[in-house]
Amino acid sequence: MTLQKPTKFTRRLALSAMAGLVALTGFSSAALADDKITIGALRFTSHSPSFIAFEKGYFKEEGLDVELKFFQAAQPVAVAIATGAVDFGVTALTGGFFSLADKGAVKVIGGLMSEKKGTPGNTILVSNKAFDAGVKSPADLKGKSWAMTQQGSSFHYMAGIIAENNGFSASDMTLRPLQNVGAMIGALKSGQVDGMAIVPHIASGLAKGGAAKIIGKIQDISDYQVTTIFTSTKNTTDNKDIVKRFLKAYSRGIADYQAVMLNQDKDPAATEAMVDLIHKYVYASRPREKAAPSIKAGAVYLNEGAALNVKNVAAQLAWFQKNKLAPASLTLDKMVDTSFVKTID
Repeated sequence: MTLQKPTKFTRRLALSAMAGLVALTGFSSAALADDKITIGALRFTSHSPSFIAFEKGYFKEEGLDVELKFFQAAQPVAVAIATGAVDFGVTALTGGFFSLADKGAVKVIGGLMSEKKGTPGNTILVSNKAFDAGVKSPADLKGKSWAMTQQGSSFHYMAGIIAENNGFSASDMTLRPLQNVGAMIGALKSGQVDGMAIVPHIASGLAKGGAAKIIGKIQDISDYQVTTIFTSTKNTTDNKDIVKRFLKAYSRGIADYQAVMLNQDKDPAATEAMVDLIHKYVYASRPREKAAPSIKAGAVYLNEGAALNVKNVAAQLAWFQKNKLAPASLTLDKMVDTSFVKTID
């Protein structure tokens, strides 16, 4: 007697079987419906894997029904995760995140944008007024004003590492919390603040348009794990399968982005198609021909497979705690779950 090979049980087969049951018995197929999740994101090129995985159906292939919810700054995303308004967040670590992590509400599960020399990254800008007054390097920012969204934001952290790298502290700068990136840009262009750091697609546009001057790069200071992927602590314990499927789809989005946008001359047609996809979410209010140069210039480095630079995350936590922007009781183990992705030490 010849034994048949076992049939690989897939979601498609399960749906076919359930369809048969529905026809025969009237049972509902709701049990196999896609899991609904909401992803919090910002309209930056560094968030492109969210858009790619959504548009190309990678989430759908993993049985996830995704809604994208957009925010103006990183800190509110952590709050949304803690309240259950959002399931996954993709932003920088902030003081608000650290406080929620200390309460056991949220955990980092992966990494996304990182500062890596030779690739576009966060850029240090100064106003034309400040530049003309002699602010021509990061060291010249001592005693100057600095734009950020909120206290405890990634912009605050970047001010801190710029200062410490040049022998002073963030308290030696006048820190201006302006709540959102749009207000930061407006303040820099008008000369109301002297400096700020921002993602490259915004920085290049401001510099090329003559609205500000570039005086440095964050990657020359730190291998900063700029953005992380995080979720509720409950998801890491009770919904591990959903977290794994989310990260699998998200990693495919990262791979697609890296293959095209970090080598744009290799396949111009693929580059233009990727720009079209990203333009639906980034600079969507601009005509495509005006948005494309900034989208291309903002091709930042993203960690393959959503790997996490744990060493740098630990350095960030230490800085926030040193400056009393994170609870002293918070430990790395309490805020990071390293079981889902590879780590970079």
